[in-house]
Amino acid sequence: MDPQLDPTKDDLPLMANTSYMLVKHYVLDLDVDFKSKVIEGSIVLFFETGSRYQKTSSTGKEWCQSEFDQCCEMRASEPCHVPVTSVSACSSKMEYNGFAVSGKGEEAIRLPSPDEHGNHSNNERASGISSSKDGCDRGNHGNKDFVLVLDCCDLSVLKVEEVDVAAVSGIEKFTRCAKLTDVSKELGSVRNQIVHGLVTLPANRWKEQLSCFADCSQAPGCGELLFATGPWSLEVRKSGIQTPADFPHAIRIWYKTNPEGRSVAWTTDQSGKPCVYTMGSPINNRALFPCQEPPIALSTWQASVRTAAGFVVLMSGENSAEPVQLREDVLSWYYYVSMPMPASTFTIAVGCWQEVKQQSFTAATQTNTEFSLPSLQADFRWHEETCGHVEYPCRFQSPAAGLQAVIPHRVFSPRCLVERCEERLLQLIPQCLSAAHTTLGTHPFSRLDVLVVPPNFSSLGMASANSRVDSFSQMYKTSKGRIKAEGSEFEEKE
Repeated sequence: MDPQLDPTKDDLPLMANTSYMLVKHYVLDLDVDFKSKVIEGSIVLFFETGSRYQKTSSTGKEWCQSEFDQCCEMRASEPCHVPVTSVSACSSKMEYNGFAVSGKGEEAIRLPSPDEHGNHSNNERASGISSSKDGCDRGNHGNKDFVLVLDCCDLSVLKVEEVDVAAVSGIEKFTRCAKLTDVSKELGSVRNQIVHGLVTLPANRWKEQLSCFADCSQAPGCGELLFATGPWSLEVRKSGIQTPADFPHAIRIWYKTNPEGRSVAWTTDQSGKPCVYTMGSPINNRALFPCQEPPIALSTWQASVRTAAGFVVLMSGENSAEPVQLREDVLSWYYYVSMPMPASTFTIAVGCWQEVKQQSFTAATQTNTEFSLPSLQADFRWHEETCGHVEYPCRFQSPAAGLQAVIPHRVFSPRCLVERCEERLLQLIPQCLSAAHTTLGTHPFSRLDVLVVPPNFSSLGMASANSRVDSFSQMYKTSKGRIKAEGSEFEEKE
């Protein structure tokens, strides 16, 4: 963590060079270990070449390379080469007088300061949006290699490798050539062609797309990539690759979180059971997984999370996941989203939660039962206009979704609060959903999970896609007929 920057007061440095490489999909494969308070595993990132490089490359590679050279002549210093005896040694965060060692043999990558990268300082970047002064500042540092930069903080990166998506059976349908063994095609170019075909599939093939992403994420690695970690970034390069178009468009990062990382909170619930969850941190999720933070970076994701039996994993996915038993003491949970969203909206909560159910009320919550609400005109955009967002399976274009006043929802809480939630919260949520539908129209998300967390939760009432987190340390009925919950009041209909 940079001692000169206070995330609660200062703008976060947006390091990712999204104008050259843009993440379109993440596949996370993680294990949650409560003994060590670490989340560990891998993440596969699928890229598309950024818009700025596409524009410059259309006028010729010479222009972009020329600008790369000019940038580096002004900013870059000679790299320091520190001998490394093993790959495992260089996988951890090792720094020598400002240099990080990574890769194979005696390779090393210098960690330039933010000014050398061309990043705006906090004073320069008052808007908090710009990630760099120009597009070629990540191009090279004393060499001709393109450098991919991701936003991350407080992560131990163990290994970065290129993913051999061409090894997946049946994947040749995403290439223009008939066979992947065509010697006239450079294999790296074919791999990138496959990823391009996959990320550009039309929205109505989203299920096929998710399946192919999952298959590709399990493909073997085909070469380790050089990497370096800084206070706010992860830099990755492939020796000899000078342009974003030639850089691997599918990479796998092996990493683990830090117990003191600021993106998640390790604590105990009201029943005294261990739990961990994202808590609306000022640094967002960059201490949970390497990502791209600039507003232009909208992506989909899917995640498999394993934890010990007895724990429940909740995430901001579109599906209501059910656990799969891998071993007697290990469960696996799988979630996904098909709507491209910022990485900061990704949420996870793992604990000994119990689903709150009330048999006599379940039927009513799963129907479009109307409650006594003021008559307001809802904006059903599905029959009035076409949405202007990027293509995805949009509920505003679905007449059935437009008529769904109460979407499917679940409530989870610590065991000691189940009765209170059943008595008061469970019946309140359908009324809130119906009121929102009457006032605002179609629900943008297909379902909702509500989780009651401990009172030390720093972001009361934080809402994300398909999930909402609330802290109800005290639940009681006031004399005004309201439910009081940690400073927030929800109207209760008699």
